[in-house]
Amino acid sequence: MSAAKLRLLVGVLAVGVLTAGCGGSTGSSGDGPVTLTLNLFGNMGFKDLYAKYEAAHPNIKIVERTSAYNDHHRNLAAHLATGSGAADVEGIDTGFIAQFRAQPERFVDLRKHGADGLKDRWLPWKWQASVAKNGAQIGYGTDVGGLAMCYRRDLFEKAGLPTERDEVSKLWPDWASYFEAGRKYTANKPEGASFFDGGAQIFNAMIGQAETGYYDASDHVVVATNPVVRSAYDEVLKAVADGESAKLVGSSPAWNTGFAKSQFATIACPAWMLAKIQDQAKAFAGKWDIAAIPGGGGNWGGSYLTVPAQSKHVKEAVDLITWLTAPEQQIEVFKAHGILPSTVATYEKPEVKNLKNAFFNDAPVGQVFTTAALNLKPQYQGPRAGDIQTAIRDAINRVEEGKQDGPQAWEQMLKDVERIEQ
Repeated sequence: MSAAKLRLLVGVLAVGVLTAGCGGSTGSSGDGPVTLTLNLFGNMGFKDLYAKYEAAHPNIKIVERTSAYNDHHRNLAAHLATGSGAADVEGIDTGFIAQFRAQPERFVDLRKHGADGLKDRWLPWKWQASVAKNGAQIGYGTDVGGLAMCYRRDLFEKAGLPTERDEVSKLWPDWASYFEAGRKYTANKPEGASFFDGGAQIFNAMIGQAETGYYDASDHVVVATNPVVRSAYDEVLKAVADGESAKLVGSSPAWNTGFAKSQFATIACPAWMLAKIQDQAKAFAGKWDIAAIPGGGGNWGGSYLTVPAQSKHVKEAVDLITWLTAPEQQIEVFKAHGILPSTVATYEKPEVKNLKNAFFNDAPVGQVFTTAALNLKPQYQGPRAGDIQTAIRDAINRVEEGKQDGPQAWEQMLKDVERIEQ
C-alpha cells in the first residue's frame, strides 16, 4: 500500500471514530439514534405519548422503567450519591422533592434551558416546590393530588348505605363522620369487603389536609409535637380496631389484588389514584364512583420530572420533559387516566373542566379535581418528608399485622424519625 493510500485510510478511520464518539457522548440531534431512559414509579400516564414523540423525533427512542414508590426514591438517592446509574429522566414525588432540591448540583438547572419563560404554566406553589435555595429549578411538575373519596356503589348498596355521590358526600362532612359511616357499613358489609383499604392510606389523606404536617417552615421535624399527627394516628387505629380496614399496604401486590377481589369499598382518592383503580379493577367499571373527601380539600402526592446531571443526553432529556409536562400533553394524560394537570391554564379548557369518567359512573372528574386543586392550601414539605411518611406507614402496618399495639408502634416510629433526622 502506498503512503498516500495509507494516509487516506487512517484519515477515514479517524473520521469514523470521531463520528461514533460524538454520537455516543452527546446524543445531540442529527448524530444518530438516542435512547432516553425514564425511571418512574407507578403509572404516571405517559406511555401513550411516547410513540407520538418518537414519530416527531425519529432519532429518539424512549424506554420507561418503573419500580415501587419507595424503591424508586431510594435507588435515585443511591445513584446520585455514587454519580452513576440514574436515568436520563427521573420522576420524583412531592414527598421527596425537598430532599432532592437540596442537592441542586446533581440535577440539570432547567433555568439554563428556558425554564423561566415557562414558569407561568404551573400553579405557583407547584413551581416553587422544586426550586432549590440557590434558585436552581430542578424539575417540571406533572400532576397534583387534589383529594376526593372513591367508593363502590354496589358494595354500599349491599350494606344499606346511600349510593348516589351527593348523598354519599353528605355521609361524611368530617373524618369522625367517615369512620361512623364505616361502622355502619361494617355491621352489614358484604363478605370479604372491608370499608377502606388500609390505615396508612387513610392517614395520608388526613395529614394531607393539615396546615402543618411533618415539618414546620424552618425545616424542623414536628411529628412528636404536632397534635394533628397523633390525632389522625389514633383515629385511624380506632377504625382499624373496629374492623373497618382491609389491612392492605398501599401499592403492594396484595393491595393490587384487593381491587380485583373487592376487598374494600372506599379509598382515599387523589386524582392520580384513578389510574391505579382503572388498572387494577377493570371488571368493576361503572361500579366505582367519586364523592367528596371528608373535611374538604387537601393534597396527597403529585410528581415532577427531573434530569440528573449525570445524563449523557441532557438536551434531549430536557426537550422531552418540557414536552411531556406541557399543557397539551397534561390534558391528554388527564383524559386517558384522570391524572390531574398542574398546569393551571388547562383548568378552564372544556376537555378538562367538563370531563366525565365512564369508569367512575360518569363522575364529573374535571369539576371535582380542578376545584380541589384550586382550593387546596399546599402544606410545607421538609427534606425527608417522604421517609417520615414511610416510617409512619410502617408503624400503622405493624399494628394492622398484630406485631405491636398503637403506643408501641408510635414510640418505635418516633425513634425511626429521629434516625431519619440525623
